[in-house]
Amino acid sequence: MRISQDFAPTGPDAATTARRRPAGGRAAAALTAALALALVLTGCGGGGDAAPKSASARSSADADRVEPLAGAPKPKLPVTVDSADGKKVTIGSTDRIVPLTGSLSEIVFTLGLGEQVVARDITATFEQAARLPVVTRAHDVSAESVLSLKPTIVLADTTTGPSEAIDQIRDAGIPLLVVEPAQGLDDVGRRIDTVAEALGVPSAGAELKERTEKRIADVQKTVPDHTNGEKPRVAFLYLRGSASVYLLGGAESGASSLLEAAGAVDAGKESGLDKDFTAITSEALAKAAPDAILLMTKGFESVGGMDGLVRIPGIAETPAGMDRRVVTVDDGVLLNYGPRTDRVLTEIVAQLYAKGGKGR
Repeated sequence: MRISQDFAPTGPDAATTARRRPAGGRAAAALTAALALALVLTGCGGGGDAAPKSASARSSADADRVEPLAGAPKPKLPVTVDSADGKKVTIGSTDRIVPLTGSLSEIVFTLGLGEQVVARDITATFEQAARLPVVTRAHDVSAESVLSLKPTIVLADTTTGPSEAIDQIRDAGIPLLVVEPAQGLDDVGRRIDTVAEALGVPSAGAELKERTEKRIADVQKTVPDHTNGEKPRVAFLYLRGSASVYLLGGAESGASSLLEAAGAVDAGKESGLDKDFTAITSEALAKAAPDAILLMTKGFESVGGMDGLVRIPGIAETPAGMDRRVVTVDDGVLLNYGPRTDRVLTEIVAQLYAKGGKGR
């Protein structure tokens, strides 16, 4: 399982948004396996010094907003594009857009087409999307809700489901494009290009891609030089205390790319966990030996903050547990790998390298 980049951080359905996925096929299937138990059991339920100056204006203070490009682009349609599920899709209008994941909504709004979005998935948690009706139940798409809004284009990813709902939308004659989810930083530009092309605004896509990649690069320039010392080892934990779900991320968790970009070592991956997640054990934590722990904010809160975290078997004995050193990032943006990824990196870098780390 890989945790979805689109995990919803709030509300009664927060647990269900722990996703069928985790930000492509493999990314999507990530959350399905390991979190299936959590979905059955219950609903679910993140300091350092100032952020680097290069991204300070886009840090946690405005983390719940997206930053659209200046001016709304004018789509050039129709266009025919390849869907990730092997179909050809022709889009003739972007007047009524329905993105079925939070990360896709983020891209559409940031391209400057937010006024044409008529619905949202529960995982679209940023401020500009808050007014929109939700067309998912828990995390499953309601085909009836989508069709009632008369969309002219629906955007999904390879793990959006159930499949019956996708088929029902397509059978109604609605253009539906499936996009491969993101699994790391290398996918950020691809996703932006794919969505922009489908919406007939490739120039806006190129501009957003350039802006996003530059901002990510600017944040990476703030990472301390490790030539004279070891890189910090960071373990990504997925926690949902109310469901007794405690998982340690491995190579396919979705977090490795972020941690490596922040100049850290993914402790789970480096310890030999070559898949997505494994249940936390004292032995696995001892082998990973993290200097810090990366958490989703709601996951951290769900176990009662730092005092609850160190009560999870094995954590108090790790260097991170002994130093009470954690890094937390909002659930709704951590694994999106989209236009706000520079903010995610800013938060990780600021907290990870703050004097003494982030203790709570």
